[in-house]
Amino acid sequence: MATIPTTTLPLGEKIPVYGLGTWMMGESKSKRADEIAALKLGLDLGATLIDTAEMYGDGEAETITGEAIAKRRDGIFLVSKVLPHNASRKGTIAACERSLKRLRTDRIDLYLLHWRGGEPLTETLDAFQQLQFEGKIRHWGVSNFDTGDMEELFALPGGDACAANQVLYNLKRRRIEYDLVPWCRERKIPIMAYSPIEQGRLLNAAILKAIAQQRRATPAQVALAWLLRQPDTIVIPKATSPAHVRENRAALDLQLTADDLAALDRAFPPPHKKYGLEML
Repeated sequence: MATIPTTTLPLGEKIPVYGLGTWMMGESKSKRADEIAALKLGLDLGATLIDTAEMYGDGEAETITGEAIAKRRDGIFLVSKVLPHNASRKGTIAACERSLKRLRTDRIDLYLLHWRGGEPLTETLDAFQQLQFEGKIRHWGVSNFDTGDMEELFALPGGDACAANQVLYNLKRRRIEYDLVPWCRERKIPIMAYSPIEQGRLLNAAILKAIAQQRRATPAQVALAWLLRQPDTIVIPKATSPAHVRENRAALDLQLTADDLAALDRAFPPPHKKYGLEML
């Protein structure tokens, strides 16, 4: 089993490029035990980064994450997010306190603004700085920010301390490669890729099936391996069964060839002009 590589945050901390997603967890009580077990297995397999949010399952995904990491919090890099309608200065601090309680922890390693809303960025940034000062978050960042949003953020005092930008990114959703990815890489801000297999919709693509057959892999592993080879990119697939957890983790063992990559580019061409940011 391949060791999980790392990327470096702007302040110099190394974090894994592969983690565990929790989007759509916590939405069914009948699945709760399986979801907790899946996260625990992922941690056992070395995937020590977990991404969650107050929005997921209306807070239940954070509760599940908190149960999964109980008694093993140290050594885990925990990511969560504040909703835009909570992102005033006061609202962000209160939302973080609620997330900490659900997660059963005294700190969040990376706290993100989930997407832009009506609250001024200055208020959210003030709250992030206060939470950092109090030790309740260690780093802060954003999610679903396009290049113009990032430029606006960086123009604010302290805005250049942004540690990451989590965006929709997979073989089918490559718009960010035109300008957002280069912009972030120039400033050493990692991209966190959510929905890396397009919620399963990529798995029927003929090219993924063909490459998977040639490499004795699965279509999901091909899609994940393509993302994992992108510099400064963190991939956070969700899995809720042991087999799926192991399948995703094994994508780190798959080495795509130059021919594979060329074939994927033909099937899923990179952008040749600016498009608007996509969200799911």
